[in-house]
Amino acid sequence: MAKKPKKEENPKVHKDLEGFKMSINSFGEISSSFSIDKINEFLNKNVEDKKLRDRDDLADIPSEKKRKGKTDSE
Repeated sequence: MAKKPKKEENPKVHKDLEGFKMSINSFGEISSSFSIDKINEFLNKNVEDKKLRDRDDLADIPSEKKRKGKTDSE
């Protein structure tokens, strides 16, 4: 029996990541269509870091969500 051809379907992704593709070349190097900085910016904005969730010493550092809201001077 012959192999079925793979269908080139785009996976469902977040609207901010439309067009994101990753591939691994023959040398094992990972390449993507987005820069690492853009991927990190998306992750920082949308994913909570479980390791930092319960740390008390980070309460003084404003998070991205707090910076977007009103500040004390407004």
